[in-house]
Amino acid sequence: MLTINGTKHHVAADPSTPLLFVLREELQLTGAKPGCGEGQCGACTVLVGGEPVHACLTTVAQVGERPVETIEGLSNKPAFQRIQQAFLEAGAFQCGYCTPGMVVAVSALLRKNPHPSAPEIRSALEGNICRCGTYNRIVKAVQKAAEVSSNA
Repeated sequence: MLTINGTKHHVAADPSTPLLFVLREELQLTGAKPGCGEGQCGACTVLVGGEPVHACLTTVAQVGERPVETIEGLSNKPAFQRIQQAFLEAGAFQCGYCTPGMVVAVSALLRKNPHPSAPEIRSALEGNICRCGTYNRIVKAVQKAAEVSSNA
């Protein structure tokens, strides 16, 4: 049994199955993207117990009883709306493949630290690669989202 985005799901997968496979194939939650398969790119980032993890390396057994949040689950929350708008305004993506993982990681960062510095943002996003190289715009987007949330 896994709790995904607040809903309990009985999954047929073996406990050693990567969470990414269960999300995409069994539950049809395709926001977390397959990338490197080695936990290096961050395209598959989801939150497990509120912490960002690479779903390609995290097994169903490792999740245990902790709740999982995906980009789909975050999408109806006000914080997500602020982050999404900031990414759009900053032009913080080009191809968009890394964007769901980045947004999930940013959501976790802003929950813990509502006003991160640029170095703190870069540190929090170290496990996420943008192949298009929009890192400076991503940092600006996170700063904008933090600024908007402090004014809300």
